[in-house]
Amino acid sequence: QVQLVESGGGLVQAGGSLRLSCAASGSIFSINAMAWYRQAPGKQRDLVATITSGGSTNYADSVKDRFTISRDNAKNTVYLQMNSLKPEDTAVYYCNADLERSRFDITRNYWGQGTQVTVSS
Repeated sequence: QVQLVESGGGLVQAGGSLRLSCAASGSIFSINAMAWYRQAPGKQRDLVATITSGGSTNYADSVKDRFTISRDNAKNTVYLQMNSLKPEDTAVYYCNADLERSRFDITRNYWGQGTQVTVSS
């Protein structure tokens, strides 16, 4: 069984910062790409940022220069540092990972349960 557990969400004023964490646990052989998505009420789930196992990153235009994705491969954890937060960043943030559970496993995709980020104006 594999679980992705997010933490670090909360309420913050516009211009503030938050750091999200997502720890993968369970039977894990290797983790490939990890990512953060977000979903605002009544909207689709959108990609925020991705990071490969080698550390290459990619960001949505709306968060470039404000958010930073990073990972600690030894801890199977991905982070999202969010600075200069805006009310439009308010959403549930979800962690996502492509991983193999064993040397002979196929690559499977997993989601966390989400963590709420609310930015007040």
